[in-house]
Amino acid sequence: MAIQHKQRIGADVLVPFILIALVFGGLFWQKYQEARQLPDTPPGKQGAATVQKITLFFGDTESCLVREAREIEASGDRTRCLRSILEELFVGPVGELTAVIPEWTTINSVKIENNLATVDLGKDFTVSLEPGSSAEIMAVYAIVNTICSNMPEIQRVKITLDGDQAAHLRHLDLSEPLEPDYSLEPQPAATPQQGKK
Repeated sequence: MAIQHKQRIGADVLVPFILIALVFGGLFWQKYQEARQLPDTPPGKQGAATVQKITLFFGDTESCLVREAREIEASGDRTRCLRSILEELFVGPVGELTAVIPEWTTINSVKIENNLATVDLGKDFTVSLEPGSSAEIMAVYAIVNTICSNMPEIQRVKITLDGDQAAHLRHLDLSEPLEPDYSLEPQPAATPQQGKK
């Protein structure tokens, strides 16, 4: 009798655990699938929608920047839209990608003038950044590429640190505005030309 009682208690605990695991697994899978879908149009072109799809850049295991889709609240104000995009980037990836922006980085201010966006970050950005030029490039261009891909009217991004216009990281000069660099994304493998004689 005692053995049957123990088996019944085990089943009573195991069944709810499996159901909970299935529910959370399904929710995570749905969020993961949504994150992998890239937006068809830039945020500014989506009319009066309450949400807008954006593209964020995160790291992968090969030191490349990879795109991940996300949704944010729509805004007609370009500065507010820029800040929302950056805040979502700084939250980090939903899927298997890697965050390249240090966790506690603060956004002091954002400004848009013509085709230039200026993003002032707190000095905690440099203090918390992983050592090495690769980490600096990934972090900086995750910001620049995210801004320029979502707001095509912005062609250059100036990053300042606590208002320092001539800021330098250990290996990267931030004193001049930067253009996006999409070559940091994984490149498609070259296929051999068929029919070549």
